[in-house]
Amino acid sequence: MAASVLSMYRRMSRWPLGRWLFSRAVCFRAPYFATIAPRFAALEPGRCEVEIKDRRRVHNHIGTVHAIALCNLAELGAGVMTEASLPASMRWIPKGMTVEYLKKARGTMHAVATPDIAIVESATGYDLPVTVSVRDAQGEEVFRARIAMWLSPKSRS
Repeated sequence: MAASVLSMYRRMSRWPLGRWLFSRAVCFRAPYFATIAPRFAALEPGRCEVEIKDRRRVHNHIGTVHAIALCNLAELGAGVMTEASLPASMRWIPKGMTVEYLKKARGTMHAVATPDIAIVESATGYDLPVTVSVRDAQGEEVFRARIAMWLSPKSRS
């Protein structure tokens, strides 16, 4: 599946509206992420960039981007990056997340997810820490997440 997500992105991103279609396909597979209306900007092994626009539906009571919308953005970026980077014999699941809210989030949010260690094939499971940095339109970091992914071999059955 890992190769198929990456190859699908590469194929679709060449088309007009291809990144938009890819974003819709990801949200079809994991519908909850559609609540933030993400748009993928880049995807390659070891890196995923995804954005959300500043819309009322992602706002909190003070008119800034809601903390949970930022968490959703971070988990989406980390998950798609992991999926696109994983050896075919491995699988993943998020295990935990720690976050830092660095300043009020206003405007378009741009997240970049990268692994903290190399993603390798393994006969046993291991923790993969993924850092996601979210920046505003001025390039200032407003939010940071560290997501613990659990990678393990696929079952043979």
